[in-house]
Amino acid sequence: MHGPRSISPFVSSLILLAAATLLNLPLHAQDARQIVREAVNSELTASHDDHSNWMYRDEDDSHGHHATYNAIETPQGELRRLIALNGDPLSPSAEQQELNRIRTFLNSPSAQAKARRDGEHDDAQATRFLHMLPEAFIWTIVSQTPQLTTLRYEPDPSFSPPSMEARVLAAMAGEMVIARDGDRIQSLRGRLTHDVLFGFGIFGRMNAGGTFSVQRRPVAPGHWEITENHVHIGGHVLLFKSISQNADEVKTGWRPSPDKTLADAAQDLGVQP
Repeated sequence: MHGPRSISPFVSSLILLAAATLLNLPLHAQDARQIVREAVNSELTASHDDHSNWMYRDEDDSHGHHATYNAIETPQGELRRLIALNGDPLSPSAEQQELNRIRTFLNSPSAQAKARRDGEHDDAQATRFLHMLPEAFIWTIVSQTPQLTTLRYEPDPSFSPPSMEARVLAAMAGEMVIARDGDRIQSLRGRLTHDVLFGFGIFGRMNAGGTFSVQRRPVAPGHWEITENHVHIGGHVLLFKSISQNADEVKTGWRPSPDKTLADAAQDLGVQP
């Protein structure tokens, strides 16, 4: 009668190699939600630490026509000049109207203050949504390469949205791609999985099937920007007033802005006071 057969040195080596490989896997490769948390922390840190300003070209299809803008960021805010509609240069009258709009803005402290408040509101909302991302969804790793991690997400039934906007966010399902170098969010896309009703549908409704897609790219080492934004969501609020969102925006030609004031930006945009 023979005793238990010992494992050969070759098989033992294979087992040890497999164990070492598993132990050396990054922790975040085994936990989808942790990957998202790390990406959110990276984005929040970058937003807090990076105060650079940029110039870019904005192609915007948000209002039923294709508008082309030159935009310049400054510490005082952003200034945009409309330069073309539907691919054609502005007519003389439209050009004059645009110059008058910019000059009026430059001479209106209240309009500038409102623009700053609107920007701060958007930034605060984006921060709130980032904080919610890890907890609002059930996350699953789809694939990992040395460069990218792709994750799928779907609504988490245990998540309680704290606001009306959060209810829309929490009803989305889709995919996120994270650049592993720096843990930066490269893309986020989603689809509204069901109708979202406000006041049992009396005061508002966002229709199932609506989609969004956000693309981000590094425009300089360590500095990421939204380069594409596509939103197609239908619905209504306040007794059937349409709130259909059909926005397609592409931003290109990113370069650092040297301008310190809105007046500096206006001159660079070819607008004389």
